[in-house]
Amino acid sequence: MTETIQLGGIEISVTRKAVKHVHLSVHPPAGNVTLVAPTGTRLEVARAYAISKLGWIHDQQSKLLGQARETTRQFVERESHYLWGRRHLLSVAEKEAKPTVELDHRRIKLTVRPGSTRAKRQAIMEEWHRALLHKAVPALIEKWEAKLGVTVSGYFVQRMKTKWGGCNHRARRIRLNTELVKKPKDLLEYVVVHEMLHLIEPTHSERFVALLEQHYPTWREARAELNELPLTAETWDGP
Repeated sequence: MTETIQLGGIEISVTRKAVKHVHLSVHPPAGNVTLVAPTGTRLEVARAYAISKLGWIHDQQSKLLGQARETTRQFVERESHYLWGRRHLLSVAEKEAKPTVELDHRRIKLTVRPGSTRAKRQAIMEEWHRALLHKAVPALIEKWEAKLGVTVSGYFVQRMKTKWGGCNHRARRIRLNTELVKKPKDLLEYVVVHEMLHLIEPTHSERFVALLEQHYPTWREARAELNELPLTAETWDGP
């Protein structure tokens, strides 16, 4: 059961789990705050802890609000687009042929039919992004199946507004945010490892953190880099 603490203009979602210590988090992109407390913790105790961390909460939210935010892409000539963490310029050509996208050094070449709308161009680019992820992800899964001693029954990529990935540990499937194609490849690997570890430990427990420390020691740096990169222009919500 999730309860809520209201501290001035800050709303904090409180969840009790089988953990030893209180975990307070401020989540990108909007700065939503969650608090995970040991089972049996009284709400007043959780509230007192949150009050003691108010300065830290404000600092974290300020950092998130100050992050760069991508402007809405128009998919026009010489527009900037990110791919695997690097900035590329878009080149657009109109041609009576099947639409294509190609990468040529630091330029992305988009070929579309004459008069194509912004929405159509976006759909073509997003399909290309999914294809790039489908090329990159299977090798990462195979690599980490051997390292972790787990088996992934399947994966899928989709646009997600509040998470970089997810795991259905019962079905042994993972899902990945299509936005990861814009981030450096090592950050994609971090998210893959994170979700695959949920096949061993479904919750973000102390055991899960210990597993991350063991198998991906730089996970804190990876998480921080992932959350400091430019956000997309759409309004994201949720924890």
